[in-house]
Amino acid sequence: MSIAFRICALDPEGLERIRARGVDDFGNPLVVTANTEAGGTPLRCCLREAAVGEHVTLMAYQPARVGGPYAEVGPIFVHAERCDGYERPDAYPEGFRHRRLILRAYNVDGHQVDNQIVEGREAEAGITALLSRPEVAYLHARNVLAGCYMFTVTRP
Repeated sequence: MSIAFRICALDPEGLERIRARGVDDFGNPLVVTANTEAGGTPLRCCLREAAVGEHVTLMAYQPARVGGPYAEVGPIFVHAERCDGYERPDAYPEGFRHRRLILRAYNVDGHQVDNQIVEGREAEAGITALLSRPEVAYLHARNVLAGCYMFTVTRP
């Protein structure tokens, strides 16, 4: 049995604010580069891999707006210019199916209550298992090797 969920990429308006300032929320200057690596640059704005030659920028990002010891800041890649964003919030991102992820489950106070490593092709089972627990308010999907934030999963 699976449950309905919502995939949340980065907020386009928040990204536009950061791009317009030229620095991330932690004061790091945004440096635009052309992606040179096929399949190695996951974009958090539209939840797909950057194509070779696409302009991207690396920035620091804090996905949890709830304070406390689990409010991590880490590096993420986004398009250097505004893109269409993620257009299928009711579906797992097909562009990340090949990626192994860790799903971190948090309660309403922003405390981790569980973690589960999932293969992208089987991600819905992990999402369902964690979101079925009443104490879980949301999930963060992270790169299993580097720990970088990928996207948030909530109930609809």
